[in-house]
Amino acid sequence: MASKLGFFFNPASIAVIGASDNPSKYGHEILKNLVQGGYPGALYPINPKTERILGVKCLKSLKEAPGPIDLAVVVIPARIVADAIRECGEAGVKGAVVISGGFSEAGPEGEELQKRIASVAAEHGVRLIGPNCQGLNNPYHQMCATWPLLTRKGRVAVVSQSGTVGAAMLDWFSEEGLGVSGFAGLGNRADIHEVDLIEHFEADSNTKVIAAYLEGVKDPARFQKTLESLTKPLVILKSGRTPRGRVAAESHTKSLAGADAIYSSLLRRHGVCRAENFEELYDFSKAFAYLKPPTGNRIVFITTSGGAAILATDTAEREGIETAPLPAELADDLKTVVPGHAIRSNPLDLTGDATSKMFREVMDRARPFYDTLGVIFGDPVPNVADSVTPGANELVVFLGGGDVERVEKRKMHEKGVPVFPTPERAIKALSQLVPRKSKGAAASFTIPEASGRSQMGTYECFEFLESKGFECILTRPADSPGKAVHLAHRMGFPVAMKVDSPDILHKSDCGGVRLNIQSAQALRAAYKKMMEDVRAHCPAARVPGVVVSAMATPGLELLLGMSRDPQFGPVIMFGLGGLTVELLRDISMRLLPLTRDEAAAMLREIKAAPLLKGFRGHPPIDEAAVVDGLLGLSAIAEEHPEIVEIDLNPVLAYSEGMVVVDARIIRA
Repeated sequence: MASKLGFFFNPASIAVIGASDNPSKYGHEILKNLVQGGYPGALYPINPKTERILGVKCLKSLKEAPGPIDLAVVVIPARIVADAIRECGEAGVKGAVVISGGFSEAGPEGEELQKRIASVAAEHGVRLIGPNCQGLNNPYHQMCATWPLLTRKGRVAVVSQSGTVGAAMLDWFSEEGLGVSGFAGLGNRADIHEVDLIEHFEADSNTKVIAAYLEGVKDPARFQKTLESLTKPLVILKSGRTPRGRVAAESHTKSLAGADAIYSSLLRRHGVCRAENFEELYDFSKAFAYLKPPTGNRIVFITTSGGAAILATDTAEREGIETAPLPAELADDLKTVVPGHAIRSNPLDLTGDATSKMFREVMDRARPFYDTLGVIFGDPVPNVADSVTPGANELVVFLGGGDVERVEKRKMHEKGVPVFPTPERAIKALSQLVPRKSKGAAASFTIPEASGRSQMGTYECFEFLESKGFECILTRPADSPGKAVHLAHRMGFPVAMKVDSPDILHKSDCGGVRLNIQSAQALRAAYKKMMEDVRAHCPAARVPGVVVSAMATPGLELLLGMSRDPQFGPVIMFGLGGLTVELLRDISMRLLPLTRDEAAAMLREIKAAPLLKGFRGHPPIDEAAVVDGLLGLSAIAEEHPEIVEIDLNPVLAYSEGMVVVDARIIRA
């Protein structure tokens, strides 16, 4: 499908209106890049005061051109751009790229100038890119009407509303020897906008991936329609995400930034890859352009750097990519290849003895067992470019190789093998290519876990906590249905019943919790069913009976906890309670000693902190009582070294005080 914007990217002739012999002017820089980039068409510098610039004959105006002109690059003061556009129209110029600034980004006067040039262009049939833009580049046509000069042909097309962001992307693709398939600076988008350019590069046979930096979308309806039909990967870095960032975007190029959550939803629906930062825009685009899409989710790391492999493993786990153990068959097969002191596992550390030949042999033998080979060159290993294969299932990282790294990395890029500078950036880029349905659950960061377990019974926990000054829900033990009913009558229905066993850590997982029991008959039935469920799930557990508790008044569910880390000692934890603590891991932590100020700060550090202050009509909780509870746990940790873990969950917090509803205490 031919693009409607071909005259911009494949012009047979170009006029540079405002060409300058002053090297500090953009009019000189653009002409120089067109000349040095080898532009093959007719080139007409327009400057009435100079005969020649860079050896090219100047014209006083477009009227002197000996033939038709496809494209004009305009680099003159904003106040006379409209006249230049009119002259373009009269001369039959099809498109104009307005580099000049001083339009809508500069205030009301500039906004009027922009409306004027748009009106003149529309009246005379001239399509506009800009104003206030970075220009164009098409290495496949040897046309660099921008800066920096980039001539290497690549697979990624870059579209950018920001000139600096676009230039930096070109710098990175140039520095790494990858090149681009095209570049367009959008600027203020008086006419042509992001959708026009996405559609152009979608039709461009040289483009495999489109990378776009956007501050807003000019035509949302058409944008959505284009996303529906897009066949090529599109990576978007959308700024203006925060309230103040949105204001900054709207003042920069007068872009309507829009609500960020809507953009996230829209891009997710259409499978568009959203980058969170500048590096990700570059990395993700590079990955889509040059990496072979994995057929599955299993990765093995082959490395000379144990530390880098650990970082890679952490990131893979966080991205839901499986770092599967080395199959026994492969481990045996590698005995004759890797050094005897190398540990044959995943990661597979070849140690400092590794050579390019060793890497290649290990990669060839591991390839059938894994979807991706994560190859980490962590030392200056010469000739490793010979060990990688374009289009193969390889993810290459090179760091810490000095001059050798720079040489080998360049060779690999010339072969079309992308190289990433850190394990984290590489894995995150690979993750964009792994189908969401193929990924495992993302691993969370580890939290303190104590070893050596002897659990207190539930009633014993409440007795202990009350002796330490904690307010606990009224609870009594029962070893039979009759005793449970008797206690319930004394407390008053409804009641809660929980299994009381030193061998069951998570009571709800085995059916050991019943809430809001309304009558004696329901209590007897619940007791019977609970014992059946517990025996089925935990047949070896000791179950002396249950505890019966009063039902607490609803409040905000919190977690207060202590865990004794084997390295750092007691750690005090705070977060929302109930199931949310395991699902969200929204927890703050402190090592001992714990001061009142630090305990109070813990309440402010969780993401759900606004709930503590009262939210949507709910009263604020008694934060002082919660702080007292955290300090109480700190005191227990110091006074009772035999206690390795305390889990108070949930604790119900009210506008006055709090009450412990369930507890688990584990001794060494």
